[in-house]
Amino acid sequence: MIYVVRHGQTDYNKEQRMQGRSGLPLNEHGIIQANQLRERLRDVTFNFVFSSPQERAVQTAEIATGATAIIDARLDAFDLGEADKLKASEVKMKGFTPDSSVYKGVEETDLFAERVFSFMSELQAMNEGKEVNILISGHACTTGCIGAYFNGIPDDGNITRYSSANWDYKTYEFKSLMGD
Repeated sequence: MIYVVRHGQTDYNKEQRMQGRSGLPLNEHGIIQANQLRERLRDVTFNFVFSSPQERAVQTAEIATGATAIIDARLDAFDLGEADKLKASEVKMKGFTPDSSVYKGVEETDLFAERVFSFMSELQAMNEGKEVNILISGHACTTGCIGAYFNGIPDDGNITRYSSANWDYKTYEFKSLMGD
């Protein structure tokens, strides 16, 4: 079973700011959330724990599981470019991402999906047919993109619909690569 977790709360979440790669660590409430997640997952033994390199995701993974997370850059937060840290209500959006014609450095969504799908394909190939529990800790876009790996990219491209609230998780299972 794959447990896909969105990191606990940070001050930027609390302030409703866009938070990409220049984010903050968990705040006090986020640490409480990660501990609550640990309680919810107490009966699960994880074979692997993966995380985005962002501190807030690593903290959530490690507090929730008690294990050291394996960091993979492909799970990193979507790069919001110049929109990072701005109030969400003030950011000009194009679809579900900041408008790259307004903000420099915004990651291309197809390249973002490509890197996350690359991680998931590799993980699936390594664990095909095995009984394993895997926790993946990430961000709204990352966890949403993992959901899209399993459910398909929505017609409108908005993968964040598959994401969870802070510190919540969704579960998925790999289907056979050979088909049934």
